[in-house]
Amino acid sequence: MSSNASTNPAVNKSEEEWRAILSPEQFRILRQKGTERPGTGEYEHTKDEGVYHCAACNAPLYKSTTKFSSGCGWPAFFDAIPGAVSRHEDRSFGMVRTEITCTNCGGHLGHVFKGEDFDTPTDERHCVNSVSLKFDPADK
Repeated sequence: MSSNASTNPAVNKSEEEWRAILSPEQFRILRQKGTERPGTGEYEHTKDEGVYHCAACNAPLYKSTTKFSSGCGWPAFFDAIPGAVSRHEDRSFGMVRTEITCTNCGGHLGHVFKGEDFDTPTDERHCVNSVSLKFDPADK
């Protein structure tokens, strides 16, 4: 199961350092908690075997064996690599949701939802922005 909120990520860069290494869209999503438009992400329909890493710090986050088709418009996973993802309460936009971030660098990944009756071992859907990820098919 994924970890709880981490307050001190291992990779701690300034806003200028993050801007220098991330594309503008990666910066908007990973550092400013943005969201890519549904159905536009590179990894939504990827079915290859491998590991999804954080696009900011390269920490391994999700194994392809936990990815499933949810029809939500973003890559969906039923669980993260143990300790890779932190959870935080998100009260933006008049809702209460659970934000997920990379434990290693604090980069925004997306949100986790429960109780949607998907046929998965955890009854969770980690709804992740493709821009927050980089896929490595060699890492199995």
